[in-house]
Amino acid sequence: MKFRIFTEPQQGATYDDILAVAQATERLGFDAFFRSDHYQAMGDGDGLPGPTDAWTTLAGLARETKRIRLGTLVSSVTYRPPGILAIQVAQVDQMSGGRVELGLGTGWFEQEHLAYGIPFPAKRFGMLEEQLEVLTGLWNTPVGQRYDFAGEHYALVDSPALPKPVQARVPVIVGGGGAKRTPKLAARFATEFNLPFPDFADIAAKFDGVRAACEAIGRNPAELTYSAALIAVGGHDEAAFTRRAAAVGREPGELREHGLAGTASEIADRLGTLADSGVECVYLQIMDLYDLDHLSWLAAEVVPQLR
Repeated sequence: MKFRIFTEPQQGATYDDILAVAQATERLGFDAFFRSDHYQAMGDGDGLPGPTDAWTTLAGLARETKRIRLGTLVSSVTYRPPGILAIQVAQVDQMSGGRVELGLGTGWFEQEHLAYGIPFPAKRFGMLEEQLEVLTGLWNTPVGQRYDFAGEHYALVDSPALPKPVQARVPVIVGGGGAKRTPKLAARFATEFNLPFPDFADIAAKFDGVRAACEAIGRNPAELTYSAALIAVGGHDEAAFTRRAAAVGREPGELREHGLAGTASEIADRLGTLADSGVECVYLQIMDLYDLDHLSWLAAEVVPQLR
């Protein structure tokens, strides 16, 4: 099982705060550092000192880390036209020496769009489908050839389809709980299917839906990685766990029910159940970016039990 650190910097963090977590992620042996792509804090927090742009952040981290994978979970199709996003991802892939992954979704948080003047169409799934087609089309067009696309939402004419990523195929993450359209989209375009904060009882069936969608188009389901993102809050004893739960504004009981929470043995048991459901990669959502001891504890006490 792979373990990745997943952060929510829109809740309040500077680039230097994010860098400290990313470098700890690398030092402690985790597989990757991912961040959300949001522009406004959620809930009761003030979000100070303000948001950071996901791809600007990842460009910086590309030069200040050496091993870990870097990506978004997930970028919204409402933020960037696909041609611009293709350039950004390819450039950061070059800057990192081929360590970038792209999670892409429809977006959902209308308030941040209103706050920053970003259009938020009522129907966005068609935008997601076309963006995935354009992104992969641009990257796959041989150097020296041109790319054209005419869709309902986007049109590209005589594009040089440059620059190219370092990786022959940039890993693309598609996720969500939809029963029909999302699995089909993952089967067509994704290298990874992710379930964000799923009900544990639903995981195996959701993965089976993606496997069936792959088989329907003649794709080997084993080509995809199957992952889940879950909040992680733990400690060496109940007092440490309760303190960390309070620091992120969550109730211990609720965390145990819906996340990876409690003592090391509790979290390891839950991860074992996830593995039995088909989860191959786990994104550990870390909400307190200033508690680097939490990362050290997870790396030392939890991860070794699953490897």
